[in-house]
Amino acid sequence: MLTVLALALAGLAGWWWWQGRHWRPSELRYPVQGALVGEGDGAVRFDIVKGLGGSFVYLEASRGAQGRDRAFIANLGAARDAGLEAGAAHVFDPCAPAHTQAANFVIAVPRDSKLLPPAILLDRDAEFCLEPVSEAAIQSELMTLVNQIEAHAGRPVILAPSAAFERRYRVGGRIERNLWLARNRAEPTYAGRPWALWTANDALVTEAAATPLRWVVAQP
Repeated sequence: MLTVLALALAGLAGWWWWQGRHWRPSELRYPVQGALVGEGDGAVRFDIVKGLGGSFVYLEASRGAQGRDRAFIANLGAARDAGLEAGAAHVFDPCAPAHTQAANFVIAVPRDSKLLPPAILLDRDAEFCLEPVSEAAIQSELMTLVNQIEAHAGRPVILAPSAAFERRYRVGGRIERNLWLARNRAEPTYAGRPWALWTANDALVTEAAATPLRWVVAQP
């Protein structure tokens, strides 16, 4: 009996794991879906992303003050060739001054009115900076970065704080911009107000890439 129960539980766990790796929100409820893609995802077939129901992609473009995504330009062209709308994302570094991060984004991302609103991905904690950085300084530098990226893009940014970043720095309640939140399989509520974009599965297995993709939906 115990062996049968163990096998049943193992089967259930395997089914749940498989479901988690392949789950996407209903297109009936969330008709606008897409993905977040960076060079770490390797070669991505954007035509397959579109075939899966995607209509947009966000592409990692710059990281901190110096990092660049080497695949950004190629991914941008390929995404557009596949008929997808595309936007650029900057990975925020709490250890680097805002003006150097904004300069990095400006160099990496052309001024292009056809791009979706730029996104700032917020996950890294200032605890790991070589020099201490206060929460007030993080919030101030982030607001400066927001203003400078918006001046380049000509449209408001989308802020994408992780749950841990939001708990510590509370940007969702302090900076009035659209939010991009993340939580696998369940709508996120950690920012205290509605999201505009939601990373609904951060490891979706598809035929579009050899590695799992971060699957994103827009608020209907």
